[in-house]
Amino acid sequence: MGALAAPVLIFTLFWGAIGIGLPIFVPKGPNRGILQVILMLTAFTCWLFWLCCYMAQMNPLIGPKIKNTTLLLMATEWNDYTPK
Repeated sequence: MGALAAPVLIFTLFWGAIGIGLPIFVPKGPNRGILQVILMLTAFTCWLFWLCCYMAQMNPLIGPKIKNTTLLLMATEWNDYTPK
């Protein structure tokens, strides 16, 4: 299972539009540059956080830890047990 291209592309375009588009509309003033940088950094960090969360689902590091007896009980209860 791998990452699909469509969600990555859609969210990249979305956060790119916010990070590039919104700073253009900041009104002129003494803090315009700071506000533009804040908007760009916010968009980038939101995109990066989303990307890390999305990619972490591709290969989870933590999986269920089931004892052998529990696994055997589950197999027999779900009628999937074939004795050897």
